[in-house]
Amino acid sequence: MKSFTSVFEQYRWNDIKSRLETVTPADVERSLHKTSRTIDDFLNLISSAAAGKLEVMAGMAQRLTQKRFGKTIQLYAPLYLSNECQNICTYCGFSLDNPIKRKTLSDTELMIEASVLKSMSVNHVLLVSGEANKTVGISCFVNAVKLLKPHFANISIEVQPLSEVEYGQLHEVGVNAVLVYQETYHQEVYKEYHPKGRKSNFGFRLETPDRIGSAGIHKIGLGVLLGLEDWRVDSFFNALHIDYLQKQYWKSKFSVSFPRLRPAEGIIEPNFIMSDKDLLQLICAYRIWNEDLEISISTRENETFRNHIISLGATAMSAASKTNPGGYAVDRQSLEQFETSDERSMEEIKSIIRKAGYDPVMKDWDTVYSGV
Repeated sequence: MKSFTSVFEQYRWNDIKSRLETVTPADVERSLHKTSRTIDDFLNLISSAAAGKLEVMAGMAQRLTQKRFGKTIQLYAPLYLSNECQNICTYCGFSLDNPIKRKTLSDTELMIEASVLKSMSVNHVLLVSGEANKTVGISCFVNAVKLLKPHFANISIEVQPLSEVEYGQLHEVGVNAVLVYQETYHQEVYKEYHPKGRKSNFGFRLETPDRIGSAGIHKIGLGVLLGLEDWRVDSFFNALHIDYLQKQYWKSKFSVSFPRLRPAEGIIEPNFIMSDKDLLQLICAYRIWNEDLEISISTRENETFRNHIISLGATAMSAASKTNPGGYAVDRQSLEQFETSDERSMEEIKSIIRKAGYDPVMKDWDTVYSGV
C-alpha cells in the first residue's frame, strides 16, 4: 500500500529548519498575494519573517473562513473511556510509569457520562482513551460507539493507532472522524519521548492516517504536540502530511488541531515555548494555505485566546471538557490526561460565540440514504 512514508523520506528535519531561517519578507509577500498556494507557501507563512504580517494574515484568515464555512463554530465535548495505557510517554499523565489509579468506564458508567453531555445539549462527542491494546481495544471501541450512536449525531474517536480492518469496523458502526497525532515528526528524537510501548514505533504511527483513509472514514484529524520540538518545523511536516492525504484520499475531509503542551501529573516541561502570537500565526497560515481545512481549538487554550480565535479561522471548539474517565459525573477525581485552561460551561461558550456574531452549532451533519 502506498503511504506517506515515501513522501516523508524525501525531506530532512534540519533542511526544513534551514529553509525556514532563510525566508525573506519578500517571500512572504509573494505567498500572501497568490490565489492558489503550495506547501512552500505554507512554509513561508509560518516563518519568523511572516510574524510582522500577522495583522494582514488575520484579516485574510477571517475572510477565507467565512467564505468557506460561514459564521459558524461547531461545538463538541470529549468523553474519556479509559486512562489505562501501555506506553511510556514523557509528556502524558496517562504514561505507564505514572503510578496512578487506572480506570475504564463500564457500560453503565459510559451512559451516565453520556447523559450529562446530553443535558448540556452536546450532540458531537469525541471518544478518547489511553493506548492499552490488551484491555481497551477495538471491541471496547465498537461497543462504546454502538451504545452511544442512538444518542449522538456525530461520534469521533481519538485512540491508539489501529489496523485498516479495525478502522473499517469503526466506519461500519458509525464513527464519523478519527483523530491521530504524530506528536512530533522529528524522527531522530521521537524515541526519547516514547521509550516504551507500541507508540515508540515511529513508522507505524506515521502511516496510521493512510489506514484511516483506506478504510473510508469520513474525516481525518491530524496535529502535533506543540512544545516538544520546534513548532515551525513540526507544523511544516504536519501540513505536508495533510497535503499528501488530501490528494490520496480526496473523498475524506481533514481537520487540524493545535495541542500545546499543558501541565499534567508527572510530565516534562515544554522544550519549546510557543506564544499565543505564534499560535495565531500558525492558525492563520493553515487557513490561508488551505481554505477547506477544518480547524479545531481545544480547552487547552485560555479563555482570552479562545474568545479571539472564534473570528480568525476556527471552525470547531471543544467546551466544558473533562479529560479523565468519569470526569463529568462518575469519578471526578480520576487522573486527568492534562489540565484544561478554559473551564467555562457549554452555555457560557455558546454565549461568547453569539456575542462574536457567530452561530454555535451542536450538530455537524446527517448521513442521508436515499433509495435504499
